[in-house]
Amino acid sequence: MPQEGKELSLGSKQHVGPQVGQQRPASGKLLLYSGHEEENAPHTQGVALMLSKQAQNALVGWESHGSRIIKASFKTKKEDITMNVIQCYAPTNDYNEDAKDQFYNRLQSIIEKCQTKDLTILMGDFNA
Repeated sequence: MPQEGKELSLGSKQHVGPQVGQQRPASGKLLLYSGHEEENAPHTQGVALMLSKQAQNALVGWESHGSRIIKASFKTKKEDITMNVIQCYAPTNDYNEDAKDQFYNRLQSIIEKCQTKDLTILMGDFNA
């Protein structure tokens, strides 16, 4: 599985920052975040992953999938195996059915694009 000492520090749902990007706080950790794509959008929703220095060394890439889903991929000890971490924040039951269907369809599409030989971890708030 992940290389020893390459722990993912934190998966955070409802990161309330706008847009998409990464920041490196003074701690040396790396914050990957995915929020609203519009510059003047409200600071609601959004997801983030906080990576330790060791996890940063194993990071092979990451993708923003809107304000509710982020995916990061890490190399593992097994040469041909990648670990995919998908962090999500599902719409609550208060949202209309179309918004919920759109979220779950997008999530399913992202999961289906992960190779079956890889390790895929899905975490988040599913607001059942």
